[in-house]
Formats: sequence, C-alpha cells, structure tokens
Amino acid sequence: MSAEHASHPGNPASRAAIRRVKQATAILGVAVLLGLSLHSSPGFGNLETPPHWVIGIIPFVGVLGAIAIFPLVPALQHWWESNLNRLLVALAAAGATLAYYGVTLGFDAVSEAASLAGHEYVPFILLLASLFVVSGGISIRADLEATPAVNTAILAFGTLIASVVGTTGASMLLIRMLLETNKERRHVVHTVVAFIFLVSNIGGSLLPIGDPPLFLGFLRGVPFLWTLNLWVEWAAMSGALLLLYYLYDRRQHARETARNLRRDRTQIKPIRVRGTINLIWLAGIVLSVALVKDHLTRDLLLAAAAGLSLLTTPRGVRQENAFSWGPILEVAALFLGIFVSMQVPLSVLQHHGAHLGLTQPWQFFWATGVLSSFLDNAPTYLVFLRTAEAITVDAGPGVLALADRSFVREDLLVGVSLGAVFMGANTYIGNGPNFMVKAIAESRGVRMPSFLGYMLYSGVVLIPLFLLMTAIFLRP
Repeated sequence: MSAEHASHPGNPASRAAIRRVKQATAILGVAVLLGLSLHSSPGFGNLETPPHWVIGIIPFVGVLGAIAIFPLVPALQHWWESNLNRLLVALAAAGATLAYYGVTLGFDAVSEAASLAGHEYVPFILLLASLFVVSGGISIRADLEATPAVNTAILAFGTLIASVVGTTGASMLLIRMLLETNKERRHVVHTVVAFIFLVSNIGGSLLPIGDPPLFLGFLRGVPFLWTLNLWVEWAAMSGALLLLYYLYDRRQHARETARNLRRDRTQIKPIRVRGTINLIWLAGIVLSVALVKDHLTRDLLLAAAAGLSLLTTPRGVRQENAFSWGPILEVAALFLGIFVSMQVPLSVLQHHGAHLGLTQPWQFFWATGVLSSFLDNAPTYLVFLRTAEAITVDAGPGVLALADRSFVREDLLVGVSLGAVFMGANTYIGNGPNFMVKAIAESRGVRMPSFLGYMLYSGVVLIPLFLLMTAIFLRP
C-alpha cells in the first residue's frame, strides 16, 4: 500500500489513527486539568477579574453555543453525536480559558481557576452519575388503561419524586411506562410534552439533588433544605399544569376511536417493579448529600452507592431500561469545559454584577429563565447567583449566609432558582432530560414536535403561567 493511500482520510487505517490522536489528546487534556485542579487547596475563592475580560468570556459563550447550535445544524449533527468530539470541544474551551488566565494574570491564576472548577465539577458529576446509575437499576413496567385520570396520576407521581431521584432519574424511571400505557392511543404527543414540563423540569425544585442548578447552589453554600421554601410556587405551578393537562387529555381521549379505546381497556399489564434494592442506595445518596459535610467523604459515598448498584441490580433490569453510559458521558464531557470556562464570567459578575441593573426578584426570575431556556440552566443559575450576591450589601433580615461567607438576598435567590428550574422546560435544550425523553418517545413511534413546535407548546402553556406566577409570587 502506498504512503499516499494509507494517509487518505477515508482509509480505515487513517481514520483509526485520527481516532487514536483524538483519544490521546482528550486523555492528556483531562489529565492536565485534573492535575491543575489538585494544585491548590479546595474551597470558594475570589478569583481576580482579568483585564480585557470580554475576550475571556468567548470560550464560555463558545461551548454553550456549540451545545445549543451543533445538534440543529445538519452538517454537524453526526459529528456532534460522538462524546469524544464533545469532549474535545469542551477541552478546547477549557484550555483557551486557562491560557487566557496564564497570559493575563500568570500561572497562579491558572491554578486557582482550575482548582475552583475541579472542586465543583467532581461532586457535580458524581451526584449526577450516581443518581443516573441507581435509577437505571430500577425498572417500572406497566400497561394501564390510559385514561386522563391514570395519565395525570403518573405525571403527578413523577413530579413528586423528581426532587428526590432527580429530574433525569424520574424521567428515565417513568417515561417508558407512560409510553407503554399510552401505546394504544393515537393522541400522545401532549402527554409527553406535559411529562417534560413536569417530571423533567418543574418537579425537581424542592431539593438540591432534584435539578443540577440547585445542586450547584448547594455546593456554593445554599443550605440543603433551603429549597423547600419553594414549595408554594412548586405546588401552584405543578397543580395548574396537572389540571390543564387533565382537562385537555379528557378532550383528546374523547377523540380516540372506539377500536383504540377497546384495545386500551383489554390490553392491560399490571405494574411490575424490579431492582428495588436500588431504593436503599438511593436513600444513601440523599442522606450523604444532606448530612455529610466533608466533601471527600461525601464523594466517596456517592461513588460507593453507584458501585453497589451495579453489583446488586438483578440481571436484565438495565437491559429493560435500555441503560447506556452515553448520556452521562455526554454530560461529563461538556461540563468539564463549562466549569472551567465559566470562571471568567463568574468573576466578572462577582465584582461588577451590581451594575447590571437587576434589583427585583421578578427581574432575576426572567433573566435567569430566558437564558436557561436556550443555554444550560446549571451555569446560568451560577451566573445570576453571583449577580444576586454582588448586589446584596450585608447580613440582615431576609439575607442568607452562604458557606463562603458571602451573603445573598433570599427573595433574589428565589427568583434565580425558579427561573433556572422552571424555564428549563421552555425548549428541548433547556435541561438535559428534555432531549432524552424526546428521543425515547420518538423511538417508540411518537411523532414529537420540532424544536420550534415544542416552543409553541411552551409559549402557549408555560409563559402565561409564568406571567401569572410573577404577578402573584414575585411582584415588587
């Protein structure tokens, strides 16, 4: 074989060589970042804002833009499906950020930025991974009669457990049972959309393990049980959506053919739950996050829960759930870049956030929510949390003390928290489980709406409810 033929990009040997180079680059990049993250002591620092910071935020904007845009561009869709390629994009953003710190502020700033990112990234990924693994070991199967009452009950149950098992865990536990229950019906799309609204997003409002933004707040020093203060808004929003869904599903149920309804009544399979041993490991995760203060001990307990789940789950359960490592590897790859590159905008907001003109809870709710709709809601939450800290003058009534000895007005924190969690439901890209649920529904033959079609649902249903909630709970 000639050298020219061997080096041709279409040749299998050449493709394998390119793949090995990519893998080596990824491994080296991760090793360097982790090494830098261990160089200095953990904790919450006050990283200096570098000069010409507008240039420094380009990697952060770039990685979030890639997440939002690449899946929608036909020429890039296939390339973006590779977690290795996602990791390379994340490493490019992280490397550019650290290089920027090195040029502007020196190696100490590089080390501090990597340390701050690493000591938030590791527990963040461990929590998501442990919940993903444990929930993936619980199989809930059933084919119930798909009446409006039954569908509403499934949605309500998912909304209740989402704060405990996480929105990703609750979505993966229940979406297949919901689809199986509704397989005899023709009108199913609105049920899946309501599932994304409630189970994949709004349901995870009450505990830090419910949704990634709230866990980042917990890592930043928000007390574990503080989010229970959101129960009134959670109950009002969830109740309104469940009522609207029930009324609309009654109308859609009446449009089903007699043949479909007869098949639905006769083709019944009772609820079957397998892998209940994982409920023990799930309880261990919740208790570890809530009670263990030492970060290393907590991280080890989370890893142990995931390991025990893999060892003790009965054979065949994960196959029933179509469990794969792809989704969590995607999150791990992308968030490595996000956590490093967001250090620049976070430091800018910490020092200059008071000048943005945001002063009221409703402003924080909508600013956080609109960005959470089109960017990932976890880093968006942190950006506006820092902004709220920047305009909080000092301790006093209605002010919450955080673990890093900073303070934040509780009314502003309510706006940030609700905006990040609730408005992650506005688009498919607002929160990680949204696309996962869409993909599973489409694999079962449900013709889900396009990106803009889904936004039509959220615009008609969610936005009026958010306006009403603003007037009732977040008014000046």
